[in-house]
Amino acid sequence: MKAYLLLCCVLLTACSSLPPAISDPPHYDLSYSEASQNLTKYKNAPVRWGGVIVDVANEENRSLIQILSYPLSSQGRPLTDQPHQGRFVISSPEFLDPAVYEKDTQITVAGMLAGEIDRTVDKKVLHLPLLSLTALHLWPDYTNNPMYGSYGTYNAYYGYPGWGGAFYRPIFFPPPR
Repeated sequence: MKAYLLLCCVLLTACSSLPPAISDPPHYDLSYSEASQNLTKYKNAPVRWGGVIVDVANEENRSLIQILSYPLSSQGRPLTDQPHQGRFVISSPEFLDPAVYEKDTQITVAGMLAGEIDRTVDKKVLHLPLLSLTALHLWPDYTNNPMYGSYGTYNAYYGYPGWGGAFYRPIFFPPPR
């Protein structure tokens, strides 16, 4: 019996698709607003932030992604229905393809607060927090997926797809009123 329980635990932990740095926040989860008020105090602090990609710039030795910051859910996904907190930039020594990391994609990153960087938005120069990247996760877009309804969220009326609810009623019809 213990062997079956151990096997189940191993299989369930293998199903997690998030990197551990994304799924588990740092011991002290430093918020964006705290860090942006005093960047020198929190230099080299581990952070887990997320938001929506605004811009990708590839330089000779690094790639920079500018992100519009949003608060995170308990799973680490950006809560884009909340007000945004500002912008930050992540730096990676690897090439990050703008075709993969495209604008308006939700992303969660983990890294170390490396200081600040100046970025020009329109004609205004902003001093933004800079993170040296440890891990990142791009979130899938469910807005046009009929399995998740027309509102981009899971439609609980039909039950879990593959657990019986989707087999008894077509999932692309709206619920009766």
